[in-house]
Amino acid sequence: MDYIELTLSLNNSRGFENDIVSATLAEIGYESFVYTNDGMKAYCAASLFDEKDLKNWKETLPCDIEVEYTFELIKDKNWNEEWEKHYFSPIVIGDDCVIHSSFHTDVPKAKYDILIDPKMSFGTGHHETTSLIIGELIKMNLAGKSLLDMGCGTGVLAILAAMKGAQPITAIDIDEWAYDNTVENIRLNGYPDIEIAKGGAELLSGRKFDIILANINRNILLNDMKHYAACLSSGGLLLMSGFYKTDMPAIEAEATENGLTFIKFEEKNNWVTTVYEKR
Repeated sequence: MDYIELTLSLNNSRGFENDIVSATLAEIGYESFVYTNDGMKAYCAASLFDEKDLKNWKETLPCDIEVEYTFELIKDKNWNEEWEKHYFSPIVIGDDCVIHSSFHTDVPKAKYDILIDPKMSFGTGHHETTSLIIGELIKMNLAGKSLLDMGCGTGVLAILAAMKGAQPITAIDIDEWAYDNTVENIRLNGYPDIEIAKGGAELLSGRKFDIILANINRNILLNDMKHYAACLSSGGLLLMSGFYKTDMPAIEAEATENGLTFIKFEEKNNWVTTVYEKR
């Protein structure tokens, strides 16, 4: 399949501007996003692209968000090769976890060896938010715990949870590329019992989990936290990431509103992972 790569420069590239831009682009068909130093890259299927939609979209942005963009057609290609050349190198988190792809050689040895072929999904462990949650999972006793990986991306968090004995595990993502990539990566790592679903918080009704991981963006977390809290077991933990330290008051207010108790947070380069408990 061919894609459109949209390159955006923002006058301010803070958490909430990125959230607004990515959330509104998603409404016109953009499915995956990579954040850069001055903005982001966004991708949509070429068959869905209409420059008129893009121009209309820009006019709907708040007046304090100034965006310049260019776009180009990206022909179908070997995405593993692209990641190998431009993005993805093996990563070691702590002393226990190594994440690498099938094209890597001389991979460091670690207790948890995770194989990821990322294609057009993002969540290799390089980003601060993913590595922060991985660091938390490594420290947790997951054996026999039911777990939800919401916004699973490549499936890396669900795979690590399976390696640590969590069961059953459900991985959900609204992005078709992420869903397909999670299916492949779970197969590569040999965990066929992980349930994978494509969609959003509407899939959670009537479900219960001991642990929920939600590495998404601030706006989606604020909108969907009520659904996470509703399907969290008593004594269960909600780990959230995908936002900046300056966003914590808004996250805390919504969590309190939904009966969640703050436990801790970890920070890396101003990105944050928080842990809440349902009591």
